[in-house]
Amino acid sequence: MTERGRTAGRGPVAVRPARPDDLPGFLALAAEVEHWFGPMVAEPGFHRAVRKCIDRGLATVAEGDGEGLLGGLLFGTDGTTPPRHHLHWLVVADRARGTGLGRALVEDALRRHVRAPAVVEVVTFGPGHPGEVTSGARVFYERLGFTPAEAAEPGPEGGTRQVYRRHLG
Repeated sequence: MTERGRTAGRGPVAVRPARPDDLPGFLALAAEVEHWFGPMVAEPGFHRAVRKCIDRGLATVAEGDGEGLLGGLLFGTDGTTPPRHHLHWLVVADRARGTGLGRALVEDALRRHVRAPAVVEVVTFGPGHPGEVTSGARVFYERLGFTPAEAAEPGPEGGTRQVYRRHLG
């Protein structure tokens, strides 16, 4: 299913399940954020993770008419009871940040993959990380109803990380 809509200041945008031919778009998005998350584009493990999520129907993209991929999300679950889901990776292209695409990607993933009661987690920048303010990630997740939880392992670039959690139902 494709959800079409407009985001602030943009033309039509489609949020849809990713396809195998979206891998180059995921890599282009990854290139924009490697300074925060560490190497991904040249990492075979990242390629495998993206392909695995695509094959399982757990990867979502946002694309604009003639603009290519503007955002991507990789999702997962660990099979516990109640279910614990994970936003493994969410990136919105620099040129599309602040337009509502990140929210649209998360809401689409929650609508398609999560049934209450459930817990959804994401690991994002921790306090003091250079990306904490610049990326707006912590504020973004709080606006979506996630709350800060325990510290997570530092990122590959050495920056702090923190779990954010949202309880549904």
